[in-house]
Amino acid sequence: MYIKYSDIQLNIETIINNESSGDSVFFLHGFTGCAMDWAPIVSLLNKKYNYYLVDLVGHGKSDSPKENYYYFIDSIVNQLKELILSLSNSKIVLAGYSMGGRIALNFALQNAFLLKGLILESSTWGISEKNLRKERMLQDEKLAEFVDNNPIDKFIDYWMNIDLFNTQRRFSNEMLSQIRERKLENNKEGIVNTLRYSGTGRMNPLYNFIKDIPLKTLLITGELDSKYTDINVEMIKLFTNAEHKIIKNAGHNTHLEEPQKFIDEINKFLLVI
Repeated sequence: MYIKYSDIQLNIETIINNESSGDSVFFLHGFTGCAMDWAPIVSLLNKKYNYYLVDLVGHGKSDSPKENYYYFIDSIVNQLKELILSLSNSKIVLAGYSMGGRIALNFALQNAFLLKGLILESSTWGISEKNLRKERMLQDEKLAEFVDNNPIDKFIDYWMNIDLFNTQRRFSNEMLSQIRERKLENNKEGIVNTLRYSGTGRMNPLYNFIKDIPLKTLLITGELDSKYTDINVEMIKLFTNAEHKIIKNAGHNTHLEEPQKFIDEINKFLLVI
């Protein structure tokens, strides 16, 4: 399904379990991911809910416009708001992984009235220190130039082998090939613009604002991803109503590495929302 936003089209994959139910969960993928990354997960989630899997701008089947303003986080939040309002008449649960989690967090701060719950997997409030934020922007710009000047398969091979994803090297060659092929379907221009305008360095740090989120929130990280687990140990202290679940034997992408454990935690959360 495509939804029009301004002059671009955004793709949403839908899994309707109960046509009479207004309860919905919207899932946001990570950088270089796509909506269908969530498909194996949602098929095993609470059947009370309907699920909407969003291709963020510059990813999957959604458009990858040249104009940079479509990639600013505030613009993506507005795109997401329009999607939600067009597809749901009641409050929804919003779930995001990594980059998708950062967008979900920004969305919750601006549009909490549309949500009844928030799920953040391997996410962050941003980078508070100005020098570190500037350094991250420079790193992302350098990476964007690398993508711009090389075939996309060269970048995807590099990206899949960074240290953040080293726990995925245990996967079979067949599974790694499937992940790679899905990532290769992304548009190079969309990846470049995402790096330049949606990166962690570009995100306004939200450390001082998380306390204003009234929603019941679930934070999920993998025990083997010490960086993001440490961030979330600190981040949970900022929320007024949150819990942090650490998935054993998982790295950064817990829903890919330990899907059943991830599913169990999501189902528990959906039961009490």
